Amino acid sequence: MAQFFELHPDNPQPRLLKQAVAILNGGGVIAVPTDSSYAIACHLDDKSAADRLRQIRRVDEKHLLTILCRDLSELSNYARVDNKQYRLLKSITPGAYTFILDATREVPRRVSHPQRKTIGIRVPDHRVLQQLLDAHGAPLLATTLIAPDDVEPLNEPEEIRRRFEKLLDAVIGSGPCPDQPTTVVDLTPMHTGGAALVLRHGRGDPAALGL
Repeated sequence: MAQFFELHPDNPQPRLLKQAVAILNGGGVIAVPTDSSYAIACHLDDKSAADRLRQIRRVDEKHLLTILCRDLSELSNYARVDNKQYRLLKSITPGAYTFILDATREVPRRVSHPQRKTIGIRVPDHRVLQQLLDAHGAPLLATTLIAPDDVEPLNEPEEIRRRFEKLLDAVIGSGPCPDQPTTVVDLTPMHTGGAALVLRHGRGDPAALGL
């Protein structure tokens, strides 16, 4: 049965954040708000939790999961970023973007794309999630919370609680999220002098990237 934490959107309660971190460290899978829609997340280095996350979403190992980072310094531990990419990322993060980048050796093989060795990484612009990442002290592994047979993500914490209370360990509620996905941008062509590619148009404005 999922625990439900109602966090203040501007000043999330440290006590509740600490409890959520304890659940993550214990192998839990939790629903978290983001600047695009709700996601489900777990500890990056916990294989069994990652397997549960995929089972809840009903996706296989080919489905690219996302690493949620606090900032660019944390991002660079998991993705190879050159100077040109870094300048672009610095100009646009935090924000509602997911960036496809070449994975470093720090990324577990089960998380990166099996053929391309790439990883999806984002630095979310959501106060509650940023505070949770800070309390956790490390990135989280995540995927958008879309119920089986649905095409749109869930954005109401009470509905998430009702529909997933037997599958999740906790739901962090802080009100509804924007009902838009992230904009997905592939930055890997920049390594060879190419241009970044927008793979999905979402809440993040591609024009802010010069695209």
